[in-house]
Amino acid sequence: MEKARTSIRLIAIDAMSVPQSRPSLIRSESPSTSSPPWHKNYFAPFIESLCQGRMLTTRVGFFANFHLPTNEIKCAALKEKLYRMKSPVHLNALRAFEASARHQSFSAAAAELNVTPAAVGQLVRTLEEWLGTPLFVRGTSGRARLVPTETADRALPDIRAGFDRLAMGLERLKEASTSGVLTVAVSPAFAAKWLLPRIERFQTAWPDTDVRLDTNLKPVDFVAQRIDVGVRYGTGSWPGLAAEKLMSEEVYPVCSPQLLREHWRLQKPNDLAQETLIHDLSMDSHTGFPTWDTWLQKAGVTDVATKRGMKINNSAAVLQAAIDGHGIALARNVMARDDLAAGRLVRLFPEISLVSPLAYYVVYRAECCGLPKLVAFRDWLLKEAAISR
Repeated sequence: MEKARTSIRLIAIDAMSVPQSRPSLIRSESPSTSSPPWHKNYFAPFIESLCQGRMLTTRVGFFANFHLPTNEIKCAALKEKLYRMKSPVHLNALRAFEASARHQSFSAAAAELNVTPAAVGQLVRTLEEWLGTPLFVRGTSGRARLVPTETADRALPDIRAGFDRLAMGLERLKEASTSGVLTVAVSPAFAAKWLLPRIERFQTAWPDTDVRLDTNLKPVDFVAQRIDVGVRYGTGSWPGLAAEKLMSEEVYPVCSPQLLREHWRLQKPNDLAQETLIHDLSMDSHTGFPTWDTWLQKAGVTDVATKRGMKINNSAAVLQAAIDGHGIALARNVMARDDLAAGRLVRLFPEISLVSPLAYYVVYRAECCGLPKLVAFRDWLLKEAAISR
């Protein structure tokens, strides 16, 4: 007589790791350490059913079929073997969970991961089902529609640290090479006025390194945005980043040569009272950033109204407005150096010097400091800054 057989069928798919329309089928004739991992508590009920010769169906995140002769099952040994197996590590689901928690939105997480919001939501739900606990408090209205639970909040720092270490591990595998893409984060104005006019020299020296510029007015997350190195303007202290001083900065008034010819009476700082002042608001949030009030105080001038004038939140646009003759700009020398050298701008009152308490810094994650392409770019920046002084 043919021996009776018991079948356990485990059904589901991992939305990112396998195609949704054609899930993989992993088959094994007997449980072994090469079989998909099992979770001790989740599978306990149907281990008991297995010993009773029943067939169960459930969702777990992969496919598997196990066929064993019922009279050959050693219940105690099988339970112990299955209990010892580790739970599966859903890396894609964890990525979806971490991004959703950071953005508090499936849609924003999907944009970052280059998948659909539905795929992100499915991954998070699969993780929640597997864990047996919700990870988010889901609202129906308001800005915070997706809020991590207290348990999720406690786990997120470890998960993020884990992804950071994985990324570093991959970088270690590539660190013997200077080839590949180097992602550099800078402000739009610094890119336009200082970096781009010089970047060809770096590309000539390191032809196998492709530079990708990430220009943003606000500081970016180096881990989330996969930034290798950046240049920031400030006091030199940013959490999680090492900083090396690149350049100090001086501020002074500038105008176009034509405006200076037309306003020939512009001989001393008090004469600015009759001129249109152009204000740079790009760093307005930084305490200590020099303004027209700061410079005029340094010059000993008190009768110039500084509340009016043209206000622009981009340093490159401030200089362009001055080049076009729209008024007098308070220029940052790092940004204005090339325009002064080319004669597009003229410095006014050079006898008055005001050094900014802020400076430019090369920034990067400390654990990446040994990567050859990062080292090459940092050293090149420092060399270019020394030439520009």
